[in-house]
Amino acid sequence: MIKKIIKNNILDSRPSNSVISAAFVITMAGLVSRFLGLIRDRFLASAFGAGDTLDVYYAAFRIPDLIYNLLILGALSAAFIPVFTGLISREKEDEAWKMANNIINLALTFIILLSIILAIFAPVLMKIITPGFSPEKTAQAVLFTRIMFFSPLFLGISGIFGGILTSFKHFLVYSIAPLFYNLGIIIGVLVFVKLWGPIGLAWGVVLGALLHMLAQYPAARALGYRHLWSFKECFSDRKVRKVIRLMIPRTLGIAINQINLFVITIFASTLAAGSLAIMNFAQNLQGVPLGIFGSSFAIAVFPTLSAFHAKKDDRGFVGAFSKTFRQILFFVIPASVFILLLRAQLVRVVLGAGKFDWEDTVLTFQVLGVFSLSLFAQCLVPLLARSFYSMHDTKTPFYIALAAEAVNILAVFLLIGRFQILGLAMAFSLASLVQMSMLLFALRARFDILDDKIIIQSVVKIAAASIAAGIGIQGAKYAADYFFNIDTFLGIFAQLAFAGFFGAFLFVAASQLLRTEEFMEFKKSFTKRIFKGKKEIVENLNDFV
Repeated sequence: MIKKIIKNNILDSRPSNSVISAAFVITMAGLVSRFLGLIRDRFLASAFGAGDTLDVYYAAFRIPDLIYNLLILGALSAAFIPVFTGLISREKEDEAWKMANNIINLALTFIILLSIILAIFAPVLMKIITPGFSPEKTAQAVLFTRIMFFSPLFLGISGIFGGILTSFKHFLVYSIAPLFYNLGIIIGVLVFVKLWGPIGLAWGVVLGALLHMLAQYPAARALGYRHLWSFKECFSDRKVRKVIRLMIPRTLGIAINQINLFVITIFASTLAAGSLAIMNFAQNLQGVPLGIFGSSFAIAVFPTLSAFHAKKDDRGFVGAFSKTFRQILFFVIPASVFILLLRAQLVRVVLGAGKFDWEDTVLTFQVLGVFSLSLFAQCLVPLLARSFYSMHDTKTPFYIALAAEAVNILAVFLLIGRFQILGLAMAFSLASLVQMSMLLFALRARFDILDDKIIIQSVVKIAAASIAAGIGIQGAKYAADYFFNIDTFLGIFAQLAFAGFFGAFLFVAASQLLRTEEFMEFKKSFTKRIFKGKKEIVENLNDFV
């Protein structure tokens, strides 16, 4: 029975036939992965606190992540998936597999060569991006970085596998791969650190990247992928050249986002020890709704938008965009309220253990509060950017990202002196709002209408339900003080759970009362999934019997 479940539901899983269905799969898998990510952060915070070791750990990610993001993420999000999907939709699978094979061979070659070059110059590069580090911290960061150069190699291959799976609308394995990545890092914290000291953190990252790749390979192979070590047609393949041509502006756009991370690293390294760790912890906490709602819906709708563009169906394109835009806001607006009002409780529950002291907690929840104000914008940017990519337009998002980064750098210079680490968070949030607004206006200019009236009506209803939830959360939070001892972990957890569930209940009730379209759609999809899941369980049990 177990073998059949794995084969039917994972390797040979049926494609998701709607954006809501696909987003549901990605969201549920993402929820588990993000939860594991929070456990990972709790282990890191408890073992090291917000101090020198974690500053080094997070700084060491910058250069390896740069390689992966520039060479793989740019090709995937802007070029590989639309071209691969276009070939499959025209029943040219042989050409599609040939292109995928050539892309992987090229990616491996460039990643290996670039990693070797950057590993050699790592000492110089780390001095540039961490000017506030002591010589000892810089040397440790260089060692961490050189080990972590293995991770973009594995993640690069895995990224192509993920692009293949999403092109076929097989989202389950793609969505659970990050779970294995986090699992590898947790093994690094709990096992490798005890064996080899802090450097075990770097080896945990490498293990996580390897597991990420191995998780997706069987599913990609089941769809028809076969790897061939051949470089004869890598550059002569017109489809490969098209992918490269499309990815260049997107790669430059990602480079702008990487500059944003480098700016944070550079300035955070000049602040008090632990500032870089605090920024990363706060970003990871807000990354839960960002990954679950923002990225999942954007990933799910991307093949659909690409297909509508290929058919020149503008009405279908706008309809799919509008629906996804509203679904994201339906989840993210109340999530922002939840995070803003319960930020202290969240940080204390997730990170408040071991060497992570009260000062670390206060700074982290203050930064998290600033991030929550721009969370809706951060969640909409992936959808807006992918809307342009699906139309094979990678230049517009690039220029907008460039403008937003200019705002970010200027704001950092103006705010960091007075607000210190909070100034970094304020600049980041302001830049996110600017980027989202410019992308939205640019997309609207591309079409005569983006269902503006429907979007505004939905936002009003969602905001009203979120306000009701916020009032309930605040009241429940104070009421919980009388029933729980919030000086203990169990007490603060009970306060968080009580206020959070009460706020969620009020939001659902208000959404039902207002007949919010997004809520009714989600309820229908959720109910359908539950009944479908029960049916499959019964069938598998019957097979077992």
